[in-house]
Amino acid sequence: MSDEPTEIAWQGKWITAKRQGRWEFVSRARGIRAVAIVAIDDGHVLLVDQYRVPLGRRCLEIPAGLVGDEDEGDTVESAARRELEEETGYRCETVQDLGEFHSSPGLVSEGFTLVRVGGLTRIGAGGGTAEEDIVVHRVPLSGLSAFVADKRAEGLAIDVKLLVLLSADLLG
Repeated sequence: MSDEPTEIAWQGKWITAKRQGRWEFVSRARGIRAVAIVAIDDGHVLLVDQYRVPLGRRCLEIPAGLVGDEDEGDTVESAARRELEEETGYRCETVQDLGEFHSSPGLVSEGFTLVRVGGLTRIGAGGGTAEEDIVVHRVPLSGLSAFVADKRAEGLAIDVKLLVLLSADLLG
């Protein structure tokens, strides 16, 4: 652990760039957190793809969103329900907290709570908000590795959180 103070180099509405000694990193502004959603129904998993500005291309991901970005009383569960419906068009009966994870701890202090949702019912098309342009994919788990490989070959980035679904095939 470093005894050096953390300095704010720059702060925007959504992120803060920080420096501690020689180390530079980024965090979410205003205590905002994230939730990532594993949605499996009848042997299929719900995935989304959307354009990600930092990558300069579309990215294949599990549904996810921010907790507390618009409402201070927001919870992991309420954000998971809201984001699942908004991004995929599915509503869930249950939300199970699977724990807190960090995907790039050498660069970003942000973590995310991984949840698994159950009792899915399709209520709409999904696709996110107008500016998100989200494409929804309902993929058979038995064909997930091939689906991901096809999307990678098409030029999509692949979010690291997909490893939770691919690990058996990768380590098998």
